[in-house]
Amino acid sequence: MAGVNTTTSHQSFSSCRGLLLAGAVIALSLLASPALRASERWETLEAIHWIENPRDSVQPGPCGELGAYQFREATWRKYTILPFARAVERPVSDDVAIRHYEWLKHGLVQHGLAPSAYNIALAWNAGLSAAVRGSVRATTRDYAERVTNIAESLHHTQLASNR
Repeated sequence: MAGVNTTTSHQSFSSCRGLLLAGAVIALSLLASPALRASERWETLEAIHWIENPRDSVQPGPCGELGAYQFREATWRKYTILPFARAVERPVSDDVAIRHYEWLKHGLVQHGLAPSAYNIALAWNAGLSAAVRGSVRATTRDYAERVTNIAESLHHTQLASNR
């Protein structure tokens, strides 16, 4: 076939297929039942807690982070007017964590990324912009893998206990 560039045609097909696959993943994650979405959120947040502050220390982190999820004050202020010192109270910290998780999830979806435990963890650790750009350090990728592994383990434990 004279004049047909099969390389460009193949690349175009591959990128279309990739976009369709990404769209399907995002659609499935958005259409999943509310109970499943809440379970995934809980598993991801609990995994973040296990990495960030597993002993629920009330001592500030090296950059002043507080609470189960090691919030920085600027992040805390985006979601509540409560004093930052209340971040050490687990129910209050959980409420802010859920709000932050949902904000990250919305941002990931807006940029065409699946709101997986891995992507949420990347954004939690490095910030949404860095996660969307893919410009995160290797330590952040390791962090996201650890969160994903713990979340998957929690999920399997939930499934086993429901049997």
